[in-house]
Amino acid sequence: MSQSRLFTPLKLREVAFRNRVFVSPMCQYSSRGGEPTDWHLVHLGSRAVGGAGLVMVEATAVTPEGRISPDDSGIWDDAHVAPFRRIADFIAAQGAVPAMQIGHAGRKASTDAPWRGGRPLGADARGWTPLAPSAVPFAEGHPVPRAMTPGDMDALVEAFAAAARRARAAGFKVLELHAAHGYLLHEFLSPLSNRREDEYGGAFDNRVRLPLRVVRAVRETWTAGLPLFVRISVTDWAEGGWDADQSLAFARRLKQAGVDLVDCSGGGLVPDARIPVGPGYQTAFAERIRREADVATGAVGMITDPVQAEHIVRTGQADAVLLAREMLRDPYWPLRAARELGADIDWPRQYQRARP
Repeated sequence: MSQSRLFTPLKLREVAFRNRVFVSPMCQYSSRGGEPTDWHLVHLGSRAVGGAGLVMVEATAVTPEGRISPDDSGIWDDAHVAPFRRIADFIAAQGAVPAMQIGHAGRKASTDAPWRGGRPLGADARGWTPLAPSAVPFAEGHPVPRAMTPGDMDALVEAFAAAARRARAAGFKVLELHAAHGYLLHEFLSPLSNRREDEYGGAFDNRVRLPLRVVRAVRETWTAGLPLFVRISVTDWAEGGWDADQSLAFARRLKQAGVDLVDCSGGGLVPDARIPVGPGYQTAFAERIRREADVATGAVGMITDPVQAEHIVRTGQADAVLLAREMLRDPYWPLRAARELGADIDWPRQYQRARP
């Protein structure tokens, strides 16, 4: 019998995951008015068929102006619930846990799809004015965002809570808050993007204030028995920015606020970050936060090989691995990985004839 740790179950609150291979949220830029389409059903459903323990919907906006692009998915309206329920139900029927990541793009909103260049969009091209902690653009050529008022922040907290209620109504069993990759909640955390001089800017306690308000509001709204994740960029990879020490302190507060897993990514806040990209280049972040904050973590970033993923989980660097590009290349990666690691996992009945 295989002793693979990667293919042992994981339980968080009342939710059991069949294994520790999780599908990262990946924007598809293929929604219509925020609603998912058949593309999303097939894209996400095939990863559930492929054996993953959790399948997570792409960054889903809590308000229309919170979308990265006009074609991103959204959960700001009750009309979004039914199309997402179809997807969540299919994922669950295949034995995977359906999850949704919710967020707000902040100053990185109102851009085109990557295959069209990813450029900022003006009002004459389906664009809008982005919101941010401060009126500091993401990069040269990007619009100056509007600095949020206290009223804007109150409305944002309620928008996240309302999105959580809709995600639950749609049948999702895990919710992840997006506080990474230079989007709005991350922008509040980093002194490079947060230049506020009120109680939401300056000192660490001030910069974490709004993200923690969002976490607490969502945790109160989200069903008590269901897990809540938060994705963070552990470091900006930029001098004077958000870093691993601040992330550790933040992770401790996230745990106190009822967060069950910290999804440890990095970068995305500034365009000129110097990132030492390589296999497993961010796993040390997940290991440190898991050890020192005593909270479950997910490792992400160039995890492509089954033995590599097994090593990360077996050695206690993380409780789960989150795969993105590798899952785009191979939706059935978990089935292949289990075979390579000698783990006996269920195959879909329809595919049994191809089982080795």
